[in-house]
Amino acid sequence: MDVDDFESARDASAPIDMLEHYFAARGWDYQRAGDEEIVAQFQGSWAQYELRAVWREEDRVLQFLALPDIRVTADKRTAMYETIGLINEQLWLGHFEMWTSSSMVLFRHAALLENQAGDAILTLEQAETLIETGIDECERFYPVFQFVLWSDKSPQEAIAAAMIDTQGEA
Repeated sequence: MDVDDFESARDASAPIDMLEHYFAARGWDYQRAGDEEIVAQFQGSWAQYELRAVWREEDRVLQFLALPDIRVTADKRTAMYETIGLINEQLWLGHFEMWTSSSMVLFRHAALLENQAGDAILTLEQAETLIETGIDECERFYPVFQFVLWSDKSPQEAIAAAMIDTQGEA
């Protein structure tokens, strides 16, 4: 069953089920942790990403995280916080943050899932938006983070250098 067939055949199934079918249809490695969590691996242009979704049924909230495997050393934290703030000003959906416990940069977004009948349904379109937005924003801003971490550029310089519009793809 492909992801389109799954959506038309399902009956108010859990959002994690939809994500599982989405990941499987794309051939991505994934692992479920019960009915509330799923983790997938995806190879992007810049890095191997961990995609994680956590479902909180009592709140009807699906939290989606994309982790591009960027860790920040203590001496770069201040610059990275400034970088994240400048980047987040440009985002319409979701945000970047840095976890203090692991110094890991990640993209996070949450969706409230409840229809008029009170069911928590994640549609294929919503799943695609959550996942593709997370991946696209990580891919778009990965070079900015690298410039700050490895090239000693200021956050403003890193954004200016990484956001140059290019023609095509090399």
